[in-house]
Amino acid sequence: MRKLTAVICLALLGAIVQPAMAAEVATLDWRKALMDTSAAKQSTNQFRNQTSGSQQEVERLGSELESMQQRFQSTQPGEADVQEFQRKAQRFDELRIEILEARQQAEERFLQSAESKMNQAVQQVIDRHGIDVLVDTEGVLSSNQQLPDMTTEVTQIIESLN
Repeated sequence: MRKLTAVICLALLGAIVQPAMAAEVATLDWRKALMDTSAAKQSTNQFRNQTSGSQQEVERLGSELESMQQRFQSTQPGEADVQEFQRKAQRFDELRIEILEARQQAEERFLQSAESKMNQAVQQVIDRHGIDVLVDTEGVLSSNQQLPDMTTEVTQIIESLN
């Protein structure tokens, strides 16, 4: 009797699981889909233009700090040298933090402006292709078949919504 019950349960489980396994699955690299848009490229260029002066100063300070460190390895630095090094290192750190915060704010602004277009594009692709499960490309650990990648199509739809 237990064996019969187990066989019936397995058969029912197979009947339930089978339709779920027949789902239409596709992948989407949503980061790439967004970053390949002209709006993302414009946002990136705008950020670079806004922070170019700070970026150049960070590069200059980084080179100066590196040179000072090398010089300090061969000669004992004086009090003024140490103070100058500390001042430059502090300015270097301040600028890096400012640039990182500006980048984070620019990314957040872009993502907020792109969110509704991304949602619309994803829904259109799902509807057009009858997709039941859309997963992030990085979320697929293994698949014994090539899953359709909807990234390029989503990017094209986002561009058409501009």
